[in-house]
Amino acid sequence: MPGGIQRSMVVSADSADEPPAEAVAPWKSVRRTVALVAFGWGTAVGTAGIAYLTLGSEWIPIMVGVVLCLAFAVALLLLHRALWLTVLSSVPALFVLVGAVQYAPEAALELRGVRENVVIVADSAAGTSSGNHRFTLRATNGDELEEKLGHDGDMWVPKVGDRLDVIRDPKGVVPMEQADDVDAAGRMSGLISGTVGWTLIAILAGWRGHVRRRRGHGESLLLQLAY
Repeated sequence: MPGGIQRSMVVSADSADEPPAEAVAPWKSVRRTVALVAFGWGTAVGTAGIAYLTLGSEWIPIMVGVVLCLAFAVALLLLHRALWLTVLSSVPALFVLVGAVQYAPEAALELRGVRENVVIVADSAAGTSSGNHRFTLRATNGDELEEKLGHDGDMWVPKVGDRLDVIRDPKGVVPMEQADDVDAAGRMSGLISGTVGWTLIAILAGWRGHVRRRRGHGESLLLQLAY
C-alpha cells in the first residue's frame, strides 16, 4: 500500500506539470492547413502575374513577393506554434521569389527577343572600383547597340573584347540579357519546386500544430517558440 500510494503521488505530480489537453476539432486544423496551402500557391501565382504586368519594373514584384513570403512565414508560425519549421520554409521561399520574379521577363525574351552575337567594346566600370558594369556592345555588322548590357558584381564579369550571344527585347521593355542566362523553363521549375516545398511544410505544420494544441501548447506562442 505505501508503495502504491507513493507511485500514485508521483504520477499525480507529473500529470500536474503537463498542460491540460484542448478539445481541438480536426476539421478546423484541416481548414487552416488548406488555407495556408492556398495562400502559398496564391503567392507564387500572384507574384508571377505582377511580374508579367510590370515588365521592366522588377522592383515591384520583388517588393510584393517579399511581403507575401513574410506573410506566409507568419501564418506558418501561427499554425505550427514553433519557430524551426518557419525558418526551414525560407529555402522554398527563395525558390518561389526568384522564380516568380524572373520567369515573366525571361519568358518574354524567349518569346519575342532578338538573339545577336556581339563583342564588348567598352565597360563603364573600367578603371573604377564600381561593381556596376554597363557594357557597350558592337554587333556583327559593326554598329554599336544603343542598349547597354548590365552586370552587377565582380564575379564572372565579361571583359572588353569578349564575344557574347545576347537576347534583347525589340520593344525595349525587358533589359537585355546574355543568352546563356535566359532560362524561363528553369525559372518555372524553381517556382513550382518552391511552391511544392511550401505545400509539404504547410501540411507538416498543420499536423504538428494540431497535435500541439491537443496537448495544450496553443495558448502562449512566445513561450512555445523553442519547442
